[in-house]
Amino acid sequence: MPMSAETLRAHLSDAFPDAEILIEDLAGDGDHYRARVVSDAFAGQPRVRRHQAVYAALKGKMGGELHALALTTLTPAEAAAGG
Repeated sequence: MPMSAETLRAHLSDAFPDAEILIEDLAGDGDHYRARVVSDAFAGQPRVRRHQAVYAALKGKMGGELHALALTTLTPAEAAAGG
């Protein structure tokens, strides 16, 4: 069963309570999303660690309920600079 955008947002909000989260359903099937997560939690972290933190927030649902997730992970300063 696909994951709803609301469920995806809830997982991300739980893990990153300060985050600004934008989610786009890329295929209209609840299986392919683009997410932009802006959080202070990403400060000082390389992109790989940021993405690992997002995948951890999904609690094993990546590759099952959620087939594909294109990620943009930024700090608030990076987002303000046009990231």
